[in-house]
Formats: sequence, C-alpha cells, structure tokens
Amino acid sequence: MTVRVPVLIVGGGPVGLALAGELGWRGVPCTLIEMTDGSIEQPKMDLVGIRTMEFCRRWGILDWVRDAPYPLDYPQDYVYLTALNGYELGREPFPGRGFEPCPPESPQKRERVPQDMFDPILRRFAERSRQVTLRYNCELISFKERPDGVKARVHDRVTGATETIEADYMVGTDGGGSTVREQLGIGMSGNAALTYTTNVMFRCENFSELHDKGKGYRFIFIGSEGVWLTIVAVNGKDRFRMSIVGSPQKVTHTEDDIRAALTRAMGREFKYEVLSVMRWVRRELVADRYGTYRIFVAGDAAHLMSPTGGFGMNTGIGDAVDLGWKLEAVLKGWGGPSLLPSYEAERRPVGQRNVAEASRNLRRMLSTRQRLPGPEIFLNGPKNSAARKEYGEWFAGIMRQEWFANGIMLGYRYDNSPLIVPDGTPAPPDVSHPYSQTARPGARAPHVWLDDGRSTLDLYGRGFVLLKLGSAPPSTARIESAATERHVPLTVHAIAGDKVLAAYERRLVLVRPDGHVAWRADTEPADAMALIDTVRGQCNEIRQQKLGS
Repeated sequence: MTVRVPVLIVGGGPVGLALAGELGWRGVPCTLIEMTDGSIEQPKMDLVGIRTMEFCRRWGILDWVRDAPYPLDYPQDYVYLTALNGYELGREPFPGRGFEPCPPESPQKRERVPQDMFDPILRRFAERSRQVTLRYNCELISFKERPDGVKARVHDRVTGATETIEADYMVGTDGGGSTVREQLGIGMSGNAALTYTTNVMFRCENFSELHDKGKGYRFIFIGSEGVWLTIVAVNGKDRFRMSIVGSPQKVTHTEDDIRAALTRAMGREFKYEVLSVMRWVRRELVADRYGTYRIFVAGDAAHLMSPTGGFGMNTGIGDAVDLGWKLEAVLKGWGGPSLLPSYEAERRPVGQRNVAEASRNLRRMLSTRQRLPGPEIFLNGPKNSAARKEYGEWFAGIMRQEWFANGIMLGYRYDNSPLIVPDGTPAPPDVSHPYSQTARPGARAPHVWLDDGRSTLDLYGRGFVLLKLGSAPPSTARIESAATERHVPLTVHAIAGDKVLAAYERRLVLVRPDGHVAWRADTEPADAMALIDTVRGQCNEIRQQKLGS
C-alpha cells in the first residue's frame, strides 16, 4: 500500500507534535509516525520556555497549558545545600507558576509543565486539525529522496504490515539517535560526552515533611567534591527525579550506588519507591547540516545540549515554527526556491548558540569542583555559618545566569538570513540577562500592549504583517501590490500613537509569519517587488544588497 502526503514527520516527541500542530493550524496536511506508543517513562524536559508559551498563545492553547496538573502554588525555588537534613547554603526563590508575573517584554511567562504533561497537550493540539494524521507504533525503515519528493518505507509494529509513504517533504524529529539524520549521513560536531549522568525517578509521598528546607523545584547538592547531585520536583507532588551528575568518565551506577545517593541527599534513611532508572550522556553536539532540499532534521535530531537552562525542547519548538511557515509557503506556491534552504541558515546558528550556552550553564554549576568548599561548610558553629553564607552567595551569583535567561529564550536573531533585509543598525549584545527588545531586522518582533488589550504578538502568525506606525504613516501601496502579485499573504495594520512606534523605531515594519522582523524603514523601498521576493525566498543576492542599501 502506498500513501501520499505533503509532509511526513518522523518522531512524535514534543517537537514533532508541535510541527504537526503548526502545519495543521496552517491547513497543511501531514502525517506523523512514532515508533513507540507515545508513553513517557522519564520526562526529558519540564520547562516550557517563554517563547514556546508565546507560540502556545498564537495556537490558542494557553488554557490547556494553564490547566496542566502541575500545581499552580508549588514554589519554584532553587535551593543549594549540603543535604536536605544538612545545611542550606543559598536559595533563589521563585513563586509557584500560578503566581509568577509576566515580564514586561512578553504577554507570557515560562511554565513548569514537564514532558509527560506537555506532550499530551501538543498531541491534542495536533489532533484538533483534520489535516493531521498521527500514527503511533509505526517505525521508519528506510527512505529515498528524489527530485520530486521522498519515498519512505514504514513498518506498523502492531499489525506487522509494511507500507510506503510518499511525501513532498520529510522532517526528522526523531531524537538524538535520529534514523533520518543517520541515513542522510549527516554527522554532528562538538563534545560527545560532557558527563555521564544517572537519572532516577522516585516516588515519596511525604518528601517535604522529611526535612526543614521546605518545598522547592530544584535542590542542588554540594559535597566536598563540589556539586554531585540534583533532585527536581517533577510533578509538584510525590514524583521526583534524582540526577547523579557524574563526569566525562563513564561510570555505571549500581542499585547500591543509587540507594546510597538518595540516603546521602536526604541526610538519613527514608522510604521511597524507585520508578525508573535512566543512564544517559550529557552532550554538546550540533548537526553539520540541517538536511537536504526535501528532508530536514529538527529538535534533538539537529542539536543535543545539556539540560542546564531548559533550552533543548524550546530550541526544537523554534525549529518547528521556522519550518512550518516555510513548508506552507512552498506547498501553496508562493515560497521561492531559497525559502526552505534558509531553514539551516537561520536555525543552525541558533542551535550552536543555545548548545554553547547550555554548556556554559553546566560549567557554572560544576565550578564548585574547581572552587571546592572547605570542611567548615559541613560543620556547626558561627564561623562556619559565615563561611556557608559566603560560599552560598558566590554560587548563587554564578547560577543566576541560568535562572534569568529571557535573553536566550527570546533574543535569538536571524542576522545573516537571506530572507532578512538589514537596516545597518548595530547588533545589540546577545546576553542571557537582561533582555532588551529590538525590532532590528532578524529579531523577534517586540511585544507591546495595544489599546484594545491585545499584544502586538497577537497580530502575527498566519501570514506576513505590515505595520504602519504613528499618526501619519507613509503609503504602503507598492508593497501591498507586490505582495498581491506574488500571492504572498499580507495583512496591514495601522497603529497610531507612540508606544508601538517607540518599540519598533520605524514607521513601516514587515513581520514574518513566525513573528520575526524581516524589514523596516520610514518609507517604502523604490523596488517593493525586490522586498517581497527577498522575504519569500526568491530575490537574488544583488537585488537584496541594493534593497538593504
């Protein structure tokens, strides 16, 4: 049997589901295959980042995320300590997710919703569209890329049947061991083993009653050897994840090691139930290529990073959104030949950036292994209390770089994209914190509250948006005419007043379907067709350079 679909997605984790949902939201038929039944034994992520939440806002699924089972009032503190029944060295307090305010730069905030809660939300989002077909227990065997599409052989693991799926395009969102990436012969560059880590999921009904440190999201344990273990509140109730951080040297922790680690972390014996054990390697890798003309990789198939910072899945969701509008444009006929190749030009530098930042966060956490605590940290007495305070303040100052990271989540830019028309303004610093919004071409379009209660971000998503800002904006007739001639979806919004103009700094701003600024100026360009051809992936380099000048 042969099935024909416009887009075949291989891998049903959060990135694959987000891509399927994005395509369905855009009216693009797609089929997703996942070799497992979709159940999650060990959630690999538990932070839905602020940019991903902005996408959830656009997709209309904010209420689903808000109603996720993670308690709204569970404190999100980061606690640095010698043991739960030992000494607290420092703490970064955060309120429960129901009480944390949105920052001024976004209508949203991060959400603590682990993968076993978030994946079902994304699945529900994908299944909401009749354009999306999800097939679990269906495994990719092999594929061939042809000039006119991709032919994939798949195996139904329930019925045993083998069939062919023909697609115009295929996307591998099938994880770090990606079959798609491997069969394409794409290598990965970087560090293949930062640490060998053991994750232990355990259940403890009365965890917070067994010590005096109170409730917190993440407990980071510091011993005489530095940071050696973390415990995370996975569901804000009775499930926890202990991670024996490890080192670049491979160690296989035994059951006795796990029991000893839990006892040492608590500071005494206690009752618990081990639910699962997962041994994994913390990596720092980026794919050498993000695909071919008709086959792409996204998410962990394209980049593998330390979870320090929570950038992994959120970077993958950004991949999906970038690919989604470009696939729609090409399949509907208005995208040019350079549009899909721009996916690598835009997203691979972001992958490299975020992988590097995640590794820097890991080095910050492990800096205690270079500046080892003295023995006084673990002893009672006033002088020792002062030593603990000093060491804890030093460590807390280092770790704030990870906890306050909206600059990483929101500040990625497509400065060198062939689809972006630069305006000659200097690039702002790319820092984790503080984050300052910019409407410089290539950046995420800034959030500003409108008089009707909407955010400017609510204007973006379906097609291109042309903002006409200020009390007397210039004409946009040529741009509108060029977009109509090229069949590029364009909506024009005239916004008077100074708030939006102050944030966007120009009277005319063209925003892409993914919410990134493509062009801005105070007047229309002389060659409006060159502008439209550039942003849709058609314009040649010479015309683009003239347009930018």
